[in-house]
Amino acid sequence: MRIDIITVLPELLKSPFEASILKRAIEADLVEVHFHNLRDYTTDNYKTIDDYQFGGGAGMVMLIEPIDKCITKLKSERQYDEVIYMTPDGETLKQGIANTLSLKENIIILCGHYKGVDQRVRDLFITKEISIGDYVLSGGELGAAVLCDAIIRLIPGVLGNETSALTDSFQDDLLAPPIYTRPREYKGLKVPEILFSGNFPKIEKWREDQAFERTKERRPDLLEE
Repeated sequence: MRIDIITVLPELLKSPFEASILKRAIEADLVEVHFHNLRDYTTDNYKTIDDYQFGGGAGMVMLIEPIDKCITKLKSERQYDEVIYMTPDGETLKQGIANTLSLKENIIILCGHYKGVDQRVRDLFITKEISIGDYVLSGGELGAAVLCDAIIRLIPGVLGNETSALTDSFQDDLLAPPIYTRPREYKGLKVPEILFSGNFPKIEKWREDQAFERTKERRPDLLEE
């Protein structure tokens, strides 16, 4: 998989990809991540990538020309499955979206900034709009990093145990059940005996029941969906 991220702040994005799982995935050639500084696609000496919005109002708007040039250049080099715009009014990121995107070959992620992008960018180039939650950040960079993490960890070979991601929260529309490790007892709190039974069908049934009860208590909206 190849991910191209278009941003006005590439330095803000690089750190998450230089450690842990994402770094290992890149080093193992399981994924390529490339950052494109939007200011490199401007033509004026000031590297301008924003301007005042028509009709008045507070906040600057990202210009269409530099974005057009960057996306057009990338598309001239390869085909892309999705061109994603990170925006608060996009579709809320859920596990199913990450699952689907992890099967793609090439995607572009455009990070919004300031008040956002000229609407014509969304009309002409964007195939999918994603939000990571009902709140506003200073830009789309952190959201892009979150999206990439959710996608890349699902690529076969990235995690040490490939079945691990399949038992995460939300994979079956339920929260994950409680998990335990050593010691068997700590400050009076004991690990449930069922986990030592060796009866794996019963253990799985216990986990399913626990996942359902936890979801019912904490996220009943998932059960409604």
